[in-house]
Amino acid sequence: MATTVTLEKCGHNYGYKGLDNCSFCPDSQCCIEGGPDCIDSVIDMDSVCKRVSASGLGVAVSVSKDAGRYLCDYTYYTSLYLSQGRSAFVHVPPLGKPYSGEDLGRALQAIVQAMLDLLAQSEDKIHCQHGH
Repeated sequence: MATTVTLEKCGHNYGYKGLDNCSFCPDSQCCIEGGPDCIDSVIDMDSVCKRVSASGLGVAVSVSKDAGRYLCDYTYYTSLYLSQGRSAFVHVPPLGKPYSGEDLGRALQAIVQAMLDLLAQSEDKIHCQHGH
């Protein structure tokens, strides 16, 4: 269980052995047969983490390379696969353990804004390379 707001960097295709709440687990133990082992988000989660941590919100933000081989990682990998890496996944601790809903709301707002800012900067660089 998350104790910080955790930004996931990548999703994994293989290693799913646990049953979900409906007692389902893919026979192949993977999300997408023939898909890559791991897919990274196009969003630089380390930069997002640094920006949000420096903003002084009082909420701990961390980065992870493993959302766990269960529903979170399965969902994230599938989203990354279908969006060609244009996806994000954020683990949030339970309310009150240790942050209030207001604290988590402010942190999530700052995370989304940091992601949008980084993506806008990437777009500017792409457009500048094509000339004017």
